[in-house]
Amino acid sequence: MIKHRENFISWDECFMRMAHLIAERSKDPSTQAGSVVVTEDNIVVGMGYNGWPRGIDADALPWEREGDFDKTKYAYVCHAEENSIYNANNPTKNCKLYCTLFPCNECAKTIIQNGIKEVIYESDKYADTPSVKASKKMFDLSGVKTRQYIRNNK
Repeated sequence: MIKHRENFISWDECFMRMAHLIAERSKDPSTQAGSVVVTEDNIVVGMGYNGWPRGIDADALPWEREGDFDKTKYAYVCHAEENSIYNANNPTKNCKLYCTLFPCNECAKTIIQNGIKEVIYESDKYADTPSVKASKKMFDLSGVKTRQYIRNNK
């Protein structure tokens, strides 16, 4: 009798790989972030990466990270988490969100308001920033679970 394969990847690995793959669509020269929203049954309903709002040319706005706010990318960029929710083809209530970076405070508000119940992130490199500290506080207060994905070296 033939048995099923034993060395298949986990759902977490599958969706985090997808988040990294969609991040490669980003035109941001310094940060490429990706996000995938999935149902409780592990069905993908949305994916997104960081970039300008739809219809804006990739070179029409500044990509700088420092300077006056309106002369940096931060005034204009849509984050991967937001885009994965905006791009969802079904409701996101009770879904999970996989993301390459821990969400900022603005993304946290969008995640909470759209009923996402769990955030699985890979990197928390901005953990000491006010934005991420605010995110964690809002997630705790709203009951959104967070956990860090640790890559399995298969």
